[in-house]
Amino acid sequence: MKLAFLLWLASVLPAPVADQVCLATTVYLEARSEPEAGQLAVAEVAMTRRDSGRWGDSVCSVLRAPNQFALSTTHPGFILRNPVALAKAWRIANRVTEMWALPHDERDLVVPYANSFYAASIDPPAWAKNRVATIGSHYFYRVN
Repeated sequence: MKLAFLLWLASVLPAPVADQVCLATTVYLEARSEPEAGQLAVAEVAMTRRDSGRWGDSVCSVLRAPNQFALSTTHPGFILRNPVALAKAWRIANRVTEMWALPHDERDLVVPYANSFYAASIDPPAWAKNRVATIGSHYFYRVN
């Protein structure tokens, strides 16, 4: 399935469903080879950012913000070739969305308050100061 199709789909669906498409696609692009906890953590970062309002007021707007997540930096012609990983990303996105429907103190979070992450394979960005967790090959941070 092409990324362009998923981006188009997210643009024509109502917000809750579109947000699910964006979240699942981002989990796939950012963390398909990571353990489940790492995939959950990526989704949690997106939801934490959405809640803050600083990066956008919907999950899709947060994930499509320029140069923030793979959804905005991956070529639209990219083909999502791993159906098993995509199905898992959809389950993760659904699980995190359901968790976010709970009151904050009832959520079982992997990376509480983390709003940023980066791959361990790159040099640390300047903002990387308050690490919350290391999961798989990603570092998760709380940035103001």
